[in-house]
Order: sequence, then structure tokens, then C-alpha cells
Amino acid sequence: MSAHDLAKAYPAPPKRLKELNGFGPRSEEIMADLGIHTVDEFMAIDPYELYAKLKPIKGMGLNSIYAIFGARENISWLEVAQTRKTEILMRLDDLGLAPK
Repeated sequence: MSAHDLAKAYPAPPKRLKELNGFGPRSEEIMADLGIHTVDEFMAIDPYELYAKLKPIKGMGLNSIYAIFGARENISWLEVAQTRKTEILMRLDDLGLAPK
């Protein structure tokens, strides 16, 4: 996702990860643990690659990938889950990351 896409999703581009839709201080900490410290770094990583890094962390489940897409697009993770679940699950399955 480019800076232009970020500007389209967020009228006032967030400066910190915790300012992204659905994120907060804990999300920012988790991203930092994965080496992602800026909004630009978060937007640059492939959502499925990021999910693969998150998946082994205790408490990180399928909702995590919905939250990643929601944060990137400035929409609720619930909306992502309701409208794109099948698409996302199929891609996760192709990558060997789908929940069992």
C-alpha cells in the first residue's frame, strides 16, 4: 500500500501505529516486537506476511488478519470479516496459513 493509498484511507494520516483504525497501544507494542515501528513500515508489509509473523503469538488468531486489513483501509475489522472472510481464508489456505 502506497502513501497515496494511505492518504485516501485516512483524511489525516496517522503518525503512530496506535492511531490506526482498530489499533491501540498493545497493537503498537506487538508490531514493535516484530520490528515494525512506523505506519509506513506497517503499510509496506504484505498483510499475509505480517499475519504469518503474528500467528505464533499467543492470543493472535484469525481476527488478527481482519484487523490488519481494517487498519490499512481505515475500516472496522468486523466489516472486513463480514465482507471478505472467504477471500482471505482462501488466500491463507493457499499459503498454508489457514486455521485448522
